[in-house]
This record gives sequence, structure tokens and C-alpha cells, in this order.
Amino acid sequence: MPENNVLTVGKLGESGLLSRILPRLRGAKPLLGPGDDAALIAAPGGKFVFTVDTLVENQDFRLYWPSGFETSGFDVGWKSAAQNLSDVNAMGAIATSAVISLTLPHQTPVSWVEDLAEGFSAAMRELGASYCAIGGGDLGQGSELSITAALTGSLATDRPILRSGAKPGDVVAVCGVLGMAAAGLALLDSPVSHLEWSEADRVLVFGQRCPSPPLDSGPEAARAGATAMMDLSDGLLKDGLRMAVASGVGINFQTNTLADDLQKLLSAAQRLGIDPLDWVLGGGEDHGLLATFSSAEALPDGFRAVGTVLEADDGSGDRKVLVDGEAPVSAQGFDHFGG
Repeated sequence: MPENNVLTVGKLGESGLLSRILPRLRGAKPLLGPGDDAALIAAPGGKFVFTVDTLVENQDFRLYWPSGFETSGFDVGWKSAAQNLSDVNAMGAIATSAVISLTLPHQTPVSWVEDLAEGFSAAMRELGASYCAIGGGDLGQGSELSITAALTGSLATDRPILRSGAKPGDVVAVCGVLGMAAAGLALLDSPVSHLEWSEADRVLVFGQRCPSPPLDSGPEAARAGATAMMDLSDGLLKDGLRMAVASGVGINFQTNTLADDLQKLLSAAQRLGIDPLDWVLGGGEDHGLLATFSSAEALPDGFRAVGTVLEADDGSGDRKVLVDGEAPVSAQGFDHFGG
């Protein structure tokens, strides 16, 4: 709870809070931005992609972690922008506009909300989406903090890249890091004090706090002829299964292609007693890209082969995704409604 002398959203009121937030939401200028009942946004090409995602306190982030680390508004704002930008990127599109809805407890410090706006804008700018116009949003009061952002995007080619286009014989490839955010989450959730983290640990935690989706790579993959693509938000195995089911195929991941990912996680994994392969295969929130291409020669810069697309299974559903030719027994990935 904030101290009595801390300016809270309840003390400031909606109009006053908006006057603090809107100047901090810096992006490209929409045709008509905050101030009316809705924004007016250009739609190049006459069609666009649309995505929406929500971060909720104690479900998607904590303000206070067992490690003693405190989550800043900046981090939550950055993550909200990053995960939505990644969804647009995964369709082979370029983000063009955003609107944001905040639910805030009465006692939320205004400074925390200001930091959130700064973090959202910083992610747009530093990840390479400064062309995305922030058109406004909504404020509401509730018992827990939450931020919902909705983004539109313009396709880089004449078609979106779907999850359902993978074909037997295609190369399975990823772009971005694997397992970093999961390792960072484990460190945040550990009783080991954040004051004892190494510099390498802090890099992993930063990957969880402020993920960096490779925004140029989605449109580039579309131009290179990617047959299927999706955001890696819930783990390589779980998202691979989603792609396999959507495409009616099987996927075999090869662990010998993941050595560099495992090496970066090894020190933290040994200290916490965790197999780093679990983070690489099952860890979400890195927000890289999982894609398939007709051949290894078709892979654009930044993508690396990690497996192959197989013929569909016998209909049992038990062998949609394999690891080194075998059904995986752990690291199943994140589920919002899992136990």
C-alpha cells in the first residue's frame, strides 16, 4: 500500500490521470487521436490485422516477487507493447495503431501509471515500431491492476501468414531467443535474493521483464515465402503443437540445434536445479517467431532451422509433436487456465 503522501489515481481522478498519461504515450500521429469517442486510423491497402492481449496482476505479473524484486510500471508497459507487437509480427504485418485500456485500484500510485505509459512508448520506439500510432484507450477502476492493448497492423505482402500452412517436408525454424524469459521467471520466483544475482542472471530476468520480439523478421519471412508462422509466447512445444494441429501435420524438433540456447541458460539452471532444456522447450514469453519454409535455402536472416515437418499421424493425436523422434514427457508450455 502506498504511503499517505503518495499521489494515487484515486486522489487525482480520471481527467487528471489522463493528463499525466497521454503526453507519455508517444508514437506516430493518428488521423484523429485521444479526445473523441474513438480514434481515426488509416488502413493502408484496405485491410489490416488486429490483435488484443491483456496483462493481469498476479496472473501475468507480480508487483513483488519472492526474490525481493519489484515490478515497475515501465516493465508492465513494455511487456504489453512487446507481446502485441509480436502477434502482429507473426502475421507478417507491421503495426500501425494501438489503443490501451487500464484497470487500476484506487490506491495505485500515479507515478507507477506514468512509468507504465513511458514503458509502452519506449518499447514501441526501441523495438522499431515508432511508426505505430497510439490512438487512446480507456480507464477503469478495479481490485487488480490490468492493462489491455489492441493493435492493428498492415500486411507486408498480399496475404497473412497463418499457422495452418505448414506442409510435410518443410523446414521448421525459429527467430529470436528460446528459454530466456522462462529462466528469468524462475529467478524472479526463487527465494534467492535479487541482490545475489550475477550479471548473467540479470540478463535473463531482463528477457522476462522486457522481451524483444524481432519485429523486422515477420514481414521478412512473409516476403521469403514462409508457409506458416506464429508468435512463440507459450513455449516451443505448445506452440509447435498448435501449428501442427492447425496444419494437419507432425513436427519433429531436434535438440542438437538448440545448443547455443542451452549454453546461455546453463549457469542459472544448475544453481536452481532445473534442466535448461525444459526452459527451451516449454518456456514462454520470449516472443520470437516459429515458422516453416519450403527449404533451408529459403530461410531469411535471423532464422535458424530447429526441425522438420512430418506427415500427419494416425489420428490418435499422440504424435503431433516429437523431440528427436520421440514423444516429449515434460516441458509442455504455458496455459492461462492450467493448474
